[in-house]
Amino acid sequence: MIEIPEFGRIIVDGKEYTYDIVVYPSGRVERRKKEISKKKHGTSHKLDPEELREYLTEDFDVLVVGTGLWGMLSLLPESRELVKDKEIIESPTPEAAELFEKLRKEKRALGIFHVTC
Repeated sequence: MIEIPEFGRIIVDGKEYTYDIVVYPSGRVERRKKEISKKKHGTSHKLDPEELREYLTEDFDVLVVGTGLWGMLSLLPESRELVKDKEIIESPTPEAAELFEKLRKEKRALGIFHVTC
């Protein structure tokens, strides 16, 4: 279960993470590989398709992107095209975390959460 995040941290199943994370439909949690997007675009605030491909290891119905507390992270159009057959929700991280928790009870949800700006 994701607890409502605060700036610079997010708690999943009682474990605190102080970096961006990916939560898979199976419940597995891993560090976001934002260096892929940063290397290509000079910022980790643009979610590049090459980075997104890293997370497509489990089947999912809905992609929930927590865009940060102030909404700085966004999917690039090419990333959106990569998952065009899936439901995509982008929202500030606190709202995205809450929505992710509701959705994962009904659907296979993949979550990417930016924990700062």
